[in-house]
Amino acid sequence: MRNGVGLCVLGLLCLHSSVYGRALDGLPGVLIFCDDPTVNKAVSSAVNKFNERLSTGHNLALFQILTASKTENSSDSVYSLQFTTRRSDCLSGSNKPWTDCNYLPNGRERPISCNATVYMTEMEADTRQVDCRLDDYVIPEKSFCLGCPKMIDRDSEDLRVPLSVSISKFNSISDNTHLFTLHSVGPSTRQVIAGFRFKMSFDMERTTCSKSEHKELHNLCVPDNENVEFVNCNSTVDVAPWRYEVPQAHLECEPGALATSLTRRRPPGWSPLRNILLENPPTRSTPTIIMPPPTVKTKEESSEEDTTASKSPASPDVTAEAGNNSPFHCPSKPWKPFNPIPPTAPAKAATEEASPQPPVEGAFKDTDLQE
Repeated sequence: MRNGVGLCVLGLLCLHSSVYGRALDGLPGVLIFCDDPTVNKAVSSAVNKFNERLSTGHNLALFQILTASKTENSSDSVYSLQFTTRRSDCLSGSNKPWTDCNYLPNGRERPISCNATVYMTEMEADTRQVDCRLDDYVIPEKSFCLGCPKMIDRDSEDLRVPLSVSISKFNSISDNTHLFTLHSVGPSTRQVIAGFRFKMSFDMERTTCSKSEHKELHNLCVPDNENVEFVNCNSTVDVAPWRYEVPQAHLECEPGALATSLTRRRPPGWSPLRNILLENPPTRSTPTIIMPPPTVKTKEESSEEDTTASKSPASPDVTAEAGNNSPFHCPSKPWKPFNPIPPTAPAKAATEEASPQPPVEGAFKDTDLQE
């Protein structure tokens, strides 16, 4: 009989240990109200504990309590908590409690997720574990790419030499009976390598100057309105004036003008008519020019970004109000309303600073490297 009672008691103890052991390991426990005073005390202890570990930046402040459960230990009540926080305007290391702080107005829109395990007694709260996901708080920034091609204005003086070289080479190697002059300029880039590499798209139009009478372009070579003919080219030119080398152009041309959406007419008075290859004119034997047959152009591709924006998710404040109708009042109402500062348009001074400015007299220029 005694053996039977002993086995029964032993079985009950094993059952009790098994049930409470699983509860403490996974900490599922019993769900309790998110707005319960003891839950608020436990969460406050967890936030304080996490802020003590911060050495830089701003302390966190509670935003919402998402779920709360409780299991009973021999002498303590173990609270398993899930909640969200936001950056506060109190710096880390300060003695100011987070309850006296406000949310950082320029903080991120999404709150920071946290979870904690807190042992509670009637007198105190002891936070044993608290984690908050700060990893996704990093703000990505675009860095300047050294050595990458950079778009330059089509009216830039930097294009004068590369365009002159390209047009001179075309006129020297083409089989056309007349000289061609610049008509319009398309997108162009400049890249810093062992010098400068220019990549340009442009088109030319036939002039009244025949090659039998004129060796090079000059001011009297005007577009031939009676015999209209266009050629468009993609050109790559390497320029390094400090090495006293003649720039070399690599051309790919085809009949026809550039698409209107890709061109811009040259400004008045801007023309690369001056031939900088007088001393070293290119020969007809060495350079080659690719003249593929004209192709039917389809719809032009656009490099503009898609302006279709996806709808932004609902605000956490709205989610809090909607979720407060749950049986356990979870998630709780926000501890304080979050009022982020909306982004403002850049100031006029900043816009003027970002926009290209005319060169200042006496300032350093690329051409100074020629000296």
